[in-house]
Amino acid sequence: MRHFIFSALAFLALALVLPTAPLLGQDEEQESEQSEKSGEKAEKTAYEKIISEKAVTDSGLFIVHDVEGKYYFELPQSLMEKEILVVSRIAGYVNNLSFGGAGMKSRPQQVVRWQIKNNKVLLRSVSYNSVADFDDPVYQSVLNNNFEPIVAAFSISAYNADSSAVVIDVGSFFTTDVPMIGALSDGQRKRFGIKGLDTKRSMITSTNAFPKNVEVRHILTYKGSQLPDNQLTETMSVEMNQSFILLPEEQMMPRNADDRVGYFSIQQTDYSSDAQRADKKQYITRWKLVPSDMEAYRRGELVEPVKPIVYYIDPSTPEKWRKYIKQGIEDWQPAFEAAGFKNAILAKDPPSKEEDPDWSPEDVRYSVVRYITTEIQNAQGPHVHDPRTGEILESDILWYHNIMNLLRNWFFIQTAVVNPDARMVQFKDEIMGELIRFVSAHEVGHTLGLPHNMGSSVAYPVDSLRKAGFVQRMGVAPSIMDYARFNYVAQPGDEGVGLYPKIGPYDVWSIIYGYKYIPDADTPEEEEATLNEWILERADNPIYRYGQQQWRVIDPSAQTEDLSADAVKASTLGIANLKRIVPNLIEWTREEGKDYSQLDELYGQVIGQLRRYTGHVANHVGGVYEFDKTADQDGAVYIPVDAPYQKLAVAFVCNEIFKTPEWLMDKAILDRIEPTGAVERIQGLQSYALSTLFDDNRLLRLIEIETTGNQQATYGLEDLFDDTRESIFAELEDRASIDTYRRNLQRNFVARMGSLMNNSDPNSTNSDIQSAARHALIEIGNAAKKAGKSGDAATRMHLNDLQARIEKILDSES
Repeated sequence: MRHFIFSALAFLALALVLPTAPLLGQDEEQESEQSEKSGEKAEKTAYEKIISEKAVTDSGLFIVHDVEGKYYFELPQSLMEKEILVVSRIAGYVNNLSFGGAGMKSRPQQVVRWQIKNNKVLLRSVSYNSVADFDDPVYQSVLNNNFEPIVAAFSISAYNADSSAVVIDVGSFFTTDVPMIGALSDGQRKRFGIKGLDTKRSMITSTNAFPKNVEVRHILTYKGSQLPDNQLTETMSVEMNQSFILLPEEQMMPRNADDRVGYFSIQQTDYSSDAQRADKKQYITRWKLVPSDMEAYRRGELVEPVKPIVYYIDPSTPEKWRKYIKQGIEDWQPAFEAAGFKNAILAKDPPSKEEDPDWSPEDVRYSVVRYITTEIQNAQGPHVHDPRTGEILESDILWYHNIMNLLRNWFFIQTAVVNPDARMVQFKDEIMGELIRFVSAHEVGHTLGLPHNMGSSVAYPVDSLRKAGFVQRMGVAPSIMDYARFNYVAQPGDEGVGLYPKIGPYDVWSIIYGYKYIPDADTPEEEEATLNEWILERADNPIYRYGQQQWRVIDPSAQTEDLSADAVKASTLGIANLKRIVPNLIEWTREEGKDYSQLDELYGQVIGQLRRYTGHVANHVGGVYEFDKTADQDGAVYIPVDAPYQKLAVAFVCNEIFKTPEWLMDKAILDRIEPTGAVERIQGLQSYALSTLFDDNRLLRLIEIETTGNQQATYGLEDLFDDTRESIFAELEDRASIDTYRRNLQRNFVARMGSLMNNSDPNSTNSDIQSAARHALIEIGNAAKKAGKSGDAATRMHLNDLQARIEKILDSES
């Protein structure tokens, strides 16, 4: 492969000579003069004066000293100019500070280098956004145009006996407000009213040195007026952990990223490229797996990697769950076998103190599944990677104890109708174990470099998900990295139907793409043809499709927590199951001698699941499918959702949500969980449906699709406004009484139209959206006026009120 020297590499390093005397700080000038008279003894005395017999010392990547609460780094000259990764994590969590808890990164990982210059030790920040070949003349320009900022400058306190290392006092670096290693983002500082950092109440608590990393724990104490916890104190103390990790001297050959296969990636601009532009390079993040027997690997035999991927289970993990977490880890072994490796990924218990007294989860050589006792209902799979090549160096999976409650809720709501094992608030250990195994496999996927694949679940038809044995073989989606959860479309009578997600065919393919060794390639460019050939072999099979996660849904085939390509059919079956659950909720949540808190929680989960189904369907309106392709593939990349299906989606929302879902209003449940709130719950569901359908961006897409496509075959703006208005105000046509739920819905619709008319966004004001909203209001006002004397008293008052609201909106526009 071609080796790059990055813009980060300081030019001074090429000719750096470090004689002792010129490097002394000003404070040491007098001692230097004395040392010339007394020889080596003065130098040793200067060192020993600082690093006294009371020092607690730990040696590793570099030496750290704790001298009665004062902390020093002893940095070898050989470490200067080398790239070191800094990873900042929150170690002592503050309630409501952020979502994630202890172990979460508070900053993006960063690269630094130590450098001696002008009698100071500098800590410089390194960027790998721009790169060039060191032998290329353009390298100097890259260097000049990417000057490395100095994060901190330290006086040299002393040299060791042979001047091969310098000692610096690092106390102030970890007790002042240094943005690079801080606990808070700018948004958090503003939200919490942070007034500054109190250095007197900030301190280093421990340092630990290991062969490839040094760990520092310190407490940062902030003063603030709107803190997330303990507000009366106006004080927030956060314990931080800073990892200083030496990057590999031998760099792994990167592998190119491709939008058609999902991987986390890094991006660089390569100015040594032959491209006649600033060439963007994107590399996937992955572990370095090299065959231990290259010839056997070439012959197609399974071989072990030189260094396997090993995850250790946190000793604090409850014993009964350990085997399931391990199974989730090693469930990836068949995927790696498809890439030519056996025993590539392993789960182990950590050694005991007797077996290895030096073993520590803080040691970067070990990846650990950390067990965290907070109320957070989550698990996370982050990783630390080399920003030069994408090589994953280690991963600490964050496993929150309360993930079990989230799993219980999902499994109950999505499978209880067809699964007696889910009809209780406390699952059997074997059932919870299988759920834990699923989450373990999903989070491990992230640590292997895989992001969420939200476009996976649409590959399986509803009918296949209901067949005996299909899900057991294939999972509920081709990828466990999708948020497909459990098989909610299965109906009573579907004998032998499977319920659980599993590592699927897409996951196997993604591991092949990222990890299969290509022996004859020496550069990423030499791999491109082979990788593209692999992709094209699978391009027409939806099982191997990747759909990136969206924060605002444009592509309805890449949504979270959906199943199948037919959202209307799947959601209709899902709602049928919710209607079966509600009458049984009291019985299935009953616990002798306990209150109805579980009933309350799971009833809320029913409503939450109904909300999901609503979004799955509504997002097809104005939806555009995205199928990533390259120039050697036929067909369009962006394809609007068919007009008939969009109309069907609106009809679904009208029938299931705008027509009051009275099956939710189970009086026996409501009488046990709340004095009031039923009306608000329904109103919340309907408001969500309205805001989803009439989202500004969705309406603009409808206009564009109608304008640029075949107008005879599109579902346009006028169709959406008319279909919803006629459904929501059906009582006006029939002169019927209007109940509380529908009155609220109609008021919400009028308010939404008013919001669209008052929108100041130029894209909206210069479109047909406001005229469509105005037309809808005029039509409603006229119909309300005609029906104004019909129905009961509440209906008549409501119709008069509607007219007044509409007149006010329209008057404000004149």
